[in-house]
Amino acid sequence: MIEREYRNHSPIWWYTAPYFIYSMLNCGLRLMNVDIILKMGFFIRHLHNHITELHREQQGSMPTKFQVFRGQGLPVEDFEKMKKTEGGLMSFNNFLSTSRSRKISFKRFARPATKNPSSVGILFVMNIDTVICMKASTPFAEVSKVGYYKDKEEEILFSTHTIFRIQRIERIPDEHTDRLWQVNLTLA
Repeated sequence: MIEREYRNHSPIWWYTAPYFIYSMLNCGLRLMNVDIILKMGFFIRHLHNHITELHREQQGSMPTKFQVFRGQGLPVEDFEKMKKTEGGLMSFNNFLSTSRSRKISFKRFARPATKNPSSVGILFVMNIDTVICMKASTPFAEVSKVGYYKDKEEEILFSTHTIFRIQRIERIPDEHTDRLWQVNLTLA
C-alpha cells in the first residue's frame, strides 16, 4: 500500500498518520538503530526537507516568542538522571512532535503515562525564541494544515536533534498521583 500511496501525501502527513512510520522511525532514532535509520534514510531526508521548506514559508507568520508543549512518559530511572541535569542541555534525537495546546499534551500524553508504575508523566513546556532558532538553524513548522490530523492537535514539528536548556523541573500537583512533572525548557 505505501509504495502505491506514498507520493499522494506529504512526508509530514505520513509521519503524523496512525501508521507504523512514526513509531518505527522514532524508535530507530532514539535507540540509534543503524538498520532502521539506513532503511528509512530516504524518508528522514524527505521529512527534514519538508519541515525546512515549511519553516522558511512560515517564518514571517510565526510570533517571535511562543510556547509549545509535549506530554510523554519517561522511565523513572531516566527521569532521575534528567533531574540531575537541571540547568544543562538536552537533545531530542527524534523528530519532535509538540502542540500549542497544553491541555492536549497533558490530558492525552502526560497523565496517561502515570498508569505505568515504572514511568512518570512529563509535560515539557518549551519556550521558543525564533531569533535563536535562526542562529541555531533549528527547523520547525506548524503542520496542522498538512498533517494527518489537520487542525485537531495544533501541532508544531521540530526536525531531529533539537537542543534545549532545562530551566526548571517541578512536580505537578495532582490528587491521583505524585508522578506528574513539568519540565520547563528553552530552545538553546
